[in-house]
Amino acid sequence: MSDPHAPNGAAASAVAEAPAVGAPNVDEVESVIIRFAGDSGDGMQLTGTQFTNTAAVVGNDISTMPDFPAEIRAPAGTLAGVSGFQVHFSSLDILTPGDAAQVLVAMNPAALKSALSELVPGGTIIVNTDEFNASNLKKAAYATNPLEDGSLKGYKIHPVPLTRLNRDALKDIEGLTTKDMDRSKNLFALGLSFWIYDRPLDNTLHWIEEKFGKKPAIFEANRRALMAGYHFGETTEAFQRRFHIPPANLAAGQYRKITGNEAVAIGLVAAAVLADKSLVYCSYPITPASDILHSLAALKNYDVRTFQAEDEIAAMGAAIGAAFGGAFAVTGTSGPGLALKSEAMNLALVLELPMVIVDVQRGGPSTGSPTKTEQSDLLQAMFGRNGESPLPILAPATPGECFDITVLAFRLAARIMSPVVVLSDGYLANSAEPWRIPDVGAMAPIQIGHPTAIGLNGTGYLPFARDAETMARPWALPGTPGLEHRIGGLSKEPGTGNVSYDPTHTQQMNDERRAKVAGLADYLPEQDVYGPESGDLLVLGWGGTFGALRQAVIQANAQGRSVAHAHVRYLNPFPRNLAAVLGRYKQVLVPELNGGQLALLIQGRFLKPVIQLEKLQGQPFRISEIRAKIDEILG
Repeated sequence: MSDPHAPNGAAASAVAEAPAVGAPNVDEVESVIIRFAGDSGDGMQLTGTQFTNTAAVVGNDISTMPDFPAEIRAPAGTLAGVSGFQVHFSSLDILTPGDAAQVLVAMNPAALKSALSELVPGGTIIVNTDEFNASNLKKAAYATNPLEDGSLKGYKIHPVPLTRLNRDALKDIEGLTTKDMDRSKNLFALGLSFWIYDRPLDNTLHWIEEKFGKKPAIFEANRRALMAGYHFGETTEAFQRRFHIPPANLAAGQYRKITGNEAVAIGLVAAAVLADKSLVYCSYPITPASDILHSLAALKNYDVRTFQAEDEIAAMGAAIGAAFGGAFAVTGTSGPGLALKSEAMNLALVLELPMVIVDVQRGGPSTGSPTKTEQSDLLQAMFGRNGESPLPILAPATPGECFDITVLAFRLAARIMSPVVVLSDGYLANSAEPWRIPDVGAMAPIQIGHPTAIGLNGTGYLPFARDAETMARPWALPGTPGLEHRIGGLSKEPGTGNVSYDPTHTQQMNDERRAKVAGLADYLPEQDVYGPESGDLLVLGWGGTFGALRQAVIQANAQGRSVAHAHVRYLNPFPRNLAAVLGRYKQVLVPELNGGQLALLIQGRFLKPVIQLEKLQGQPFRISEIRAKIDEILG
């Protein structure tokens, strides 16, 4: 297996022939990347998730990349219906799911054809030979059987009649049809993978019991399929070489596996607790943001109210109502949903109500690629509303960081009385990593005050009076005697909020809204930099590109390059020292999963020429792509 830090980024690790771990035929390795691929009905997402959960339980560092089609159910056996799940698990600190897999588990011809390009040269292929019939080969556009025509020469092929073996293991379970049996063949593949990589079965057996315990036949089928796969690996001569990946050296603490969407949901609940507020989440289901709604719907015991609206506009309107009523209001969406919310977002901005708007970016434009990742909503979040409409914009860099950014978003919203946009993305939303559970009790509370009596310095209640430090207006709760005030989207008189078309009033209110957002730069941390404080090249990124960028810079520095990495979490306002950081490097490279949106903002704001690296393929950057660009720039 190859070095995970090799220049080509083909993640894997050198196999060190170590003393046997548990058996003479177990070799210790630093890390492995495995990709499960099959039909969208083969349960590859479940297989990958269970493999990931077990890797997390035994203490490995993990990074995952689910990759599934947008169609609810593409025709079985076709290339359009291939679903994949890549898992990188390691005893080292890892930052990405890896550029390419070392091991491919292919459940049918389409899976093999679709995923072969994601496998390192000379990699291992475990293939379900039972599915390589004439019909499936034709659906996958194979003219000949690749298992027989020599086209896979150079790969390590392990043919397994997986469908037949699984049926044989389950044939005496009463009440199961052949179709029922085949639904569990992914557990056979999982059990075999557990054997090869010296993984315990307990975690998945417990999950099977919890999931199917009330359905005895289904429970027994899944349990037996898992065990059959494991014991097949144990008894066949084909898999007598096994691999053990020791636990990673993680910082002390209690950990769990978490995806970006799960972290957002937990962060929203934590922010509500810190603010002593009810959480009201208003959303219209849309991929890939829907999981946030699903997670929060199960947390009613934390004073969480979820509202599934009939459309994006209604969801935004409901969030405005919740914020006006004094709740911690949130709406979540993705891609085209942000466009639909834009008019009501402007209303929330003019009303100056605190709320959080989560946008899990996906491939576009229009309906685009709902299950693929992109970073193309930055300019929409920044400018995609009529008039001058500045909003704070934050972007997490890792799945676990989605928690911290979400809590910070409501802290900022309450501080300046404004909606705040969180730009996650499809890669962060669905990827998983180990996350050290924070002590919420040790986190600073989110201070919120509501006026309770008539009079502000003896002048009467002024709904748009400004706090001297933050420029926030008061958050008056409906029904408080004497605090009645006018609301609406028309131009306002400063202080009173009354309708006014006085040009000086219009100018002042625009200036004040802009100033309170800009003022957050003095409250937020300065931009940090990894690597040399000055030098030849700065790699500047944002969002879910973090891992690939950081790993590429680590590799470049190891080869003597003078390269640094800065990852921007605060996109509006930018960190107060960002101009100084940019000025310390001869050249700046801005890789983005869009057409150069951050690059445009950097050049327009700081007049700093930058080198753009664009990618619009629905896939995250590979480490090798960033490395190649660094080497091109520096010669």
